[in-house]
Amino acid sequence: MAELAYLLHEKHILESRLERMVYGSIEIRDTGSKKCIYVHRREGGLQVTKYVGEYSNELYNTIIENNVLAKDIKKRLRLVNKELLALNYLKQDLNDRVKLNIDLARRHMVDSIYKQAILEGVATTYSDTETIVNGGKVKDMNATDITKVINLKHSWDFILDENVISYPTSFPVLTQINGLVEEGLSYSAGKVRALPVSIGGSTYIPPIPLEYQIKEDLLEILNKEISLETAIELVLFVMKKQIFTDGNKRTAVIFANHYMISHGLGIIVIPAELVDEYKKLLVLYYEDRDLVSIKDFLKDKCVISF
Repeated sequence: MAELAYLLHEKHILESRLERMVYGSIEIRDTGSKKCIYVHRREGGLQVTKYVGEYSNELYNTIIENNVLAKDIKKRLRLVNKELLALNYLKQDLNDRVKLNIDLARRHMVDSIYKQAILEGVATTYSDTETIVNGGKVKDMNATDITKVINLKHSWDFILDENVISYPTSFPVLTQINGLVEEGLSYSAGKVRALPVSIGGSTYIPPIPLEYQIKEDLLEILNKEISLETAIELVLFVMKKQIFTDGNKRTAVIFANHYMISHGLGIIVIPAELVDEYKKLLVLYYEDRDLVSIKDFLKDKCVISF
């Protein structure tokens, strides 16, 4: 299953790169006052023509280079699809409710990322978060915080890919999410923690997680009735176990949202204005002093549904 999740991740990245690239058979049209570049290519079995921009040698050469790169990407995509087929992976058709849930998550993506960043203590504003998510540059934010926001965007894009959302919520998906959340920030991104950690403001010391036990515990949760309550259990389980060296809260929320969206249950995020309250309840939960209040909090204040 780990290999399958990795291939789905690679497939998502390759398809995303192709979607962003300008490539195709080049046509230069002379309008009299200027020359314009168009490209022709097949998309979904149909021949399409796209306007690229006013002619320049730089733009023309970029498209030439992209054509070579696109050829290599498509070749790798064919190999990935062949490997997926060998692993008996077949993309399932998503029902209408799941498709609506994906749309809901995309509409709230900037808001969700902003709220997760605040939960993690990232010094950002909603405006700066939106700028980063849309590929812009911001001032007065350090490189680490910017990377965390970018990684959250990549993580959400990953789980909202139709190939990935049709794949069962599972341990391989969990590790792929942490790998994306911590990409460029931790040498152990996506790997189960092997070193002790402590939690600020709490007496709780998470034990070193054992991979086989984590897998068994996750299966036990995921085998329960499909429900919001199960999604909440996933959030709290990943956070309390501190499965990874870092990024556990971000990973937990996105992992639970893979479950939520794949079952058409909405999305779950902790409101920025309630982060302090949430953290207090989380400490009580960690220390086994209150196991109920945080579940009620998540259910009543953190769910966006249809």
